Amino acid sequence: MDAPQYPAGAFAPEANYGPDRRDEFIAAIAEAPAALSETIAGLSEEQLDSKYKNWTVRQIANHLADSYFRFKWALTEQVPTIKAYDEGRWADLKDSRTGDIRAPLALLEGLHARWVHLLRSMTDEQFARAFLHPETGKTVTLNEALCYYTWHGRHHTAQIRWLRQQHGW
Repeated sequence: MDAPQYPAGAFAPEANYGPDRRDEFIAAIAEAPAALSETIAGLSEEQLDSKYKNWTVRQIANHLADSYFRFKWALTEQVPTIKAYDEGRWADLKDSRTGDIRAPLALLEGLHARWVHLLRSMTDEQFARAFLHPETGKTVTLNEALCYYTWHGRHHTAQIRWLRQQHGW
C-alpha cells in the first residue's frame, strides 16, 4: 500500500480563532514531543531507518525541531522575511540520517518547552504579528503559524504511526 500524503488529514487553516482554541493549539505543541517519543519508542535502528515516502523515521524526528525560530523573528522584527530552507537537503545531512535518536527527541522536548513558555506569555497583539514567507509570498500571522505547526507535529507523528501499523511494529 502506498503511504498516504496526509495520514493525519490535510492541513485546515484557521486564522481567526479565540483564546480557547489557541490554548488547545499550545497544548498540542506542548504534547508533541511526548507523542513523537511514544511513537518512536522501541523501534530498532533498522526500523528508524525505514522510509515514509522520502524520509526515514530518524529524518522526520530531526525535521520537527526546525520551526520555533520563525516565531522569535516575528516577535522581534517588523514583518520579517523568514529564511526559507531546503527541507530535503537538511534532512539529507548526516546528523539527520544517522546517530542516536535520543538527541533529536531531547532537542525537540527542550525546544517545545521553551516555545510553549513563549506562546503562553504572548498577547493577542503579539499573535497578530506576522512574517513574510519568501517562497509563497504570503504574510503569515503567528495565529496562523500556531495552527499550522500544531498540524505539522501531528502530521509527521502520524507518518511514523502509519509505518508502524503497516509493518506491525
